[in-house]
Amino acid sequence: MTTQQICASVKNASIEFASMSTDKKNKILKNLRSLILDEASSILNANKTDLEQARERGRDEAFIDRLTLNLKRISQMADGVMKIISLPDPVREITCEKELSNGLLLRKARFPLGVIGIVFEARPSVAIDCAALCIKSGNGVVLRASREAKASVNLLTGLVKEALENNFVSPNLCGNILSVDHSDTIQMLKLSDYIDVIIPRGGDKLKRLTFQEATMPVLAAAGGNCHMYISESADEDMAIKVALDAKLDRPATCNALETLLLDRSLKSEFVQRILTRLQNAGVEIRGTAEVNDIFPLIIIDRDEFYVEYECEKIKVAFVSNVKEACSHIIQYGNGHSEAIITSNEEEADYFINNTDSAAVYINASTRFTDGFEFGLGAEMGISTQKIHARGPIGLNELTIEKYIVRGSGQTRGNVSR
Repeated sequence: MTTQQICASVKNASIEFASMSTDKKNKILKNLRSLILDEASSILNANKTDLEQARERGRDEAFIDRLTLNLKRISQMADGVMKIISLPDPVREITCEKELSNGLLLRKARFPLGVIGIVFEARPSVAIDCAALCIKSGNGVVLRASREAKASVNLLTGLVKEALENNFVSPNLCGNILSVDHSDTIQMLKLSDYIDVIIPRGGDKLKRLTFQEATMPVLAAAGGNCHMYISESADEDMAIKVALDAKLDRPATCNALETLLLDRSLKSEFVQRILTRLQNAGVEIRGTAEVNDIFPLIIIDRDEFYVEYECEKIKVAFVSNVKEACSHIIQYGNGHSEAIITSNEEEADYFINNTDSAAVYINASTRFTDGFEFGLGAEMGISTQKIHARGPIGLNELTIEKYIVRGSGQTRGNVSR
């Protein structure tokens, strides 16, 4: 089928599916979970094909890490589906109810958005996360993966379709655009008659392309240039532990630490200690000439503070206080996740109120900005926008509120017949 035909078929399937019962949706998801676990070896074989081709194309190790599936990550996919099953169904949830002075009963309730389009790079697990969330929230989904993830995503999408068919639901509810032609991505972004919301899940280049070309609303899930400010009042051992986790747990993820902001009042011994620990763990230290006076590093210009490395590199700069730290984050960050390590509650409150990001952490790693960690089961991505949804995009964010008004013959005007 062509891109337009795929999107049209998903739209048609989504209309009937929007009113599907919670029990039926959960039954589909339970079947999907079983298929994922049963087909683990097939998933690994497909992923092996993708990895070989990605290496042949010269993709870097950060990209390879995002592309890689293993038994642990397959198990995590299945766990995510199970968590989604356990969550309340948001569809038809009443969010507001009141009786107006004229006797009208006014309610607001959640309903599916319709068809969600996902354009994503590298991570094959996105196919399962997004399909499972869309099924539970009553939506259709159109997947458009990058060239490198094609074999993995095709197999995973096939499992979603099989679970739908096994439960007598049209497999067209989950569409997969197989073409790797760039023009088909552009065409998908123009099909607002069939796709209600588009979510780009990748780097800034993909985000810019989507905003430029899309004719439907965009819910951007972009990368993260995440920061950590270590205050003079910070517990030093805690600061080192949290910074190492934020940078090294999975450096290629969007919630990994990219910039370390150190208070100028910190002791030189501590600065040397934390940067040595990072360096010994394999992190390349880059930063300002001022930091270089204390710890030898690669000196960078200010423009590099806008860069998201997505690998074992980190930028380091000194700031005078929490206010200056927040100013730096506002200038160079992209609204994802920021952390402060402090024992001063006033500093913590200032940081919360003056960093303009989707998630703010006090004495904790930025690596927790994740749908599964937040109890959402999975996520469509991390939104850094300020409308409709911000932070992990879960079930509630895939619904829209509708007014339901019940009356007993009320009229607005005095029209006589």
